[in-house]
Formats: sequence, C-alpha cells, structure tokens
Amino acid sequence: MTPFLKRATAVCFSLFLGTAWADVTLLNTSYDVARDVYKDYNPLFQKYWFTKTGEQVDVKQSHGGSTKQVRAVADGLEADVVTMNQANDIEFLVDKGLVARDWAKKFPNNASPYTSTMVFIVRKGNPKAIKDWSDVAAPGVQLIIPHPKNTGNGRNTYLTAWAWSLKQPGGSNKSAQDFVGKLLKNAPLFAAGGRDATTTFMQRGLGDVLITFESEAEMIAKEFGKGNFEVVYPSLTMQTEFPVALVEKVVDKKGTRKQATGYLEYLWSKEGQENAAQNYLRPRDPELLKKYASSFPPVKTFTVDEVFGGATKAFSAHFKDGGSFDQIYVAK
Repeated sequence: MTPFLKRATAVCFSLFLGTAWADVTLLNTSYDVARDVYKDYNPLFQKYWFTKTGEQVDVKQSHGGSTKQVRAVADGLEADVVTMNQANDIEFLVDKGLVARDWAKKFPNNASPYTSTMVFIVRKGNPKAIKDWSDVAAPGVQLIIPHPKNTGNGRNTYLTAWAWSLKQPGGSNKSAQDFVGKLLKNAPLFAAGGRDATTTFMQRGLGDVLITFESEAEMIAKEFGKGNFEVVYPSLTMQTEFPVALVEKVVDKKGTRKQATGYLEYLWSKEGQENAAQNYLRPRDPELLKKYASSFPPVKTFTVDEVFGGATKAFSAHFKDGGSFDQIYVAK
C-alpha cells in the first residue's frame, strides 16, 4: 500500500469512527469489572478489522454480575459474544442451546485469553494486619465481596477460601465449610458485582478488606491513587480464567459469525495481549508476561480443575440451590 493510500485509509477509518454508521454491530456481554479492558480493546479491534476487511464494526458493551449477564442472554439479550470470568456461566448458555458444547476448543487456552488471581485490598497501613485467609475470617474484620451466587468474583473468593482451608493440616470439606461460614459472617452485605464492591470499599469507605481480582487492584490505583490502600497476596490464591464464546444462535440470526469470531480471535493477537497486560491481566503470550513481570509478582495458585474437578462441578456443589453456600447462608 502506498503512503497516500495508508493516509487515506487512516482518515477514512477516523471519519467512520466518528459517525454512527457501521457495517456490522456486535454486542459483547461481559462481567462487571471488564469495562476498562474492553473499552481499550474495542478500538484496537475496530482498526484491525477495518484495515483487514474494509468493514466498520460498532461494538456495544453490556456489563454486570456475570450470572445475571448470562441469564439476560438466555432471556433474549442478543449478545454476539460473551466474555465471562467463570466457565460455568458459559456452560449455562450451552444448556440453553445458545453456545456450542465444544466452545472451549474453538479458541486457544481453553478459550481464556488471559488470567488473573484473587488478592486482598486493605486500608493504608493495613490496620487489621491482614496477611492470609485466616485473618479475613477473624472476629472484628469487615469483608466486602460481591454476591457468591450471582458473580464470578464472589464465587472465586468463596472457592479460594474453601481451597485454602481444605489444604490446611487436617483439612476436610467439613472444616472448609465451617471456615467459609466464619468468613461470610464478616460480610455485612454482598455487592451486586465486582465494580460495585470496589465502590463500596473505596468511595463509601465500608469494610476492612476487599477481595477482588489482581487486575481490579491496579484499576483502583489508577482511579484513587496507590497511597490510599495496600495489596496483600495470600499464601494461596486461585488462578482465575476469563472464558469467551460465540453465542451461536445470535451470530447465525444476525449474520455476524465472521466478525464475532474475529473479535474473539484478536484477543490472542500481540495487540490484544498487550492490552490485557496494560489492564493488569496476565497475558498468555510468554514474551509479554516476561515484559510485564514487575506487574505480576509470583504467587502460589491453584486452578478450579485441580481442587474442585472443574467449574461446573464446583458450581453444582456450592452455588446451585441447596448447595454449600445456601447451607452456610441459612446458618449465617
């Protein structure tokens, strides 16, 4: 392409971005704290897709608690793609006939383009001396988390606390359930989603500790300043994944399969991975993970597959009606 054509293409692309006109409109339905990730990612994809195909794609976003989001899709919200923070939310759409059963094989890394971990956010100076999960469950500590039945963030917290207790000397499912019960008694309320939990902790000033994704900790630093809180890495934390999938019935109905597939595939591109790292998510690209090593300290992690036999089994045992959460919450 000549320099003139390159400039003309760039001008055309800029003009198209500034108008409401688009060849195709995609809806990405996502979890609560992914707003900034996709706000930055969407323009990268739009530019790439326009350069590649000449098509202008408008990308709409929908964010909220992950379980509420997939239920909205099941109830008719016409999302082309779902970008979630737990596999069982996508499996819910599989059961509804909206997502392919082999969705996890359609993209690399089990269809999870990046990872994160669960960390503690504490007040400046860490006045309650919170270092590990036992401290979060101690009397007199106020905990802020999203609702474990409705959000991936809340479920990850619940499962990580359970796994930590399970791996203590003499640990068992009974001792883990007792421990998580103590921890939940320290939660005066459950936030609607991860970002709502952050607002409750940082803006409303409630709670001694917020448990959230490592990536959200850095977003808090950008918005509120690093001097207002501290990040504590517990002795054991979950490696969280963020699975993505096509909503098959929607993309076939709208004729957007090609564009929606391209949208998800581009998450694994250098630009997509760089965007993940810049939004403090651990990229799958080993070169970029090394480049951003200072942002991602080494930490002892487990996967939901290793401890619980997979996200679907974990959900059935703990978060379905009558599961361990309901048993604990009644007692709480």
